[in-house]
Amino acid sequence: MLKIAIPNKGRLHEPSISLFEAAGLPLQDRTARKLFAKTNDPEITILFVRASDIPEYVQDGAADMGVTGLDLISETNSEVDILLDLEFGMANLVLAVPDNSEIKTVKDLENKRVATEFPNIAKKYFKDNGVSVEIVRVSGACEITPHIGVADAIIDISSSGTTLITNRLRVVEKVFSSSVKLIANHDSVKNNNKIRHICMAFESVLNARNKRYLMMNIPKHALDEIKKILPSLSGPTVMEVESNDMLAIHVVIDSDKILSVVGDLKKVGASGILITPIERIIP
Repeated sequence: MLKIAIPNKGRLHEPSISLFEAAGLPLQDRTARKLFAKTNDPEITILFVRASDIPEYVQDGAADMGVTGLDLISETNSEVDILLDLEFGMANLVLAVPDNSEIKTVKDLENKRVATEFPNIAKKYFKDNGVSVEIVRVSGACEITPHIGVADAIIDISSSGTTLITNRLRVVEKVFSSSVKLIANHDSVKNNNKIRHICMAFESVLNARNKRYLMMNIPKHALDEIKKILPSLSGPTVMEVESNDMLAIHVVIDSDKILSVVGDLKKVGASGILITPIERIIP
């Protein structure tokens, strides 16, 4: 049985489940209170645990694989194999101070107090900058600590910056960049081939993100012009259309190029243009 740990709540929970579903591993019988969930593969079970506990679960072999943030992997100093960047949950750990603070740079924090949920990352950051501070470890609501006299500054996670603005805080420096990773236990990677299959499934979903499948008919004489217009993974697929002087073109393109490309295609005679999403791309 392969056990995969995913966050049981918070901002990483639903995107993690959505990725499993897109990769062909939908969860069964899942509820907010369950610790385990089956998948459509009888050899794969999902564990719902706190995101902060996942690196150590995977390191210790309680789970074979896990989905969690790079910030939590680094904070726990867990020895795990990072298999994939799952390209969601992007956020920064930032050093922030009250709007009215006289602190302008990290050097201004010498001998001051800094509150954080990430003491190990914070200690390394200040050591690298040659600044001596007192780390005040908190387990939540870090943003209020400067306003109640607990700390002079904070190091906290920020994805949009809204929470900092709401709490009248400004960023001094970015400390650490994080995104969600697929991780695995060292021994499990060596001994379980199914991990490679799961990686391939996730990778195929990531490859298909922001891609579209474009199909159209074009006059045969316009083929060279069409090829100049269409960026592609490996060049467009060209097929004959029976009983007329037309060709059918199929191609994969980036979704953000659709608007300009379609306009250019119409100019050279493309018709019957069909654009569809792509679920997975396996090289």
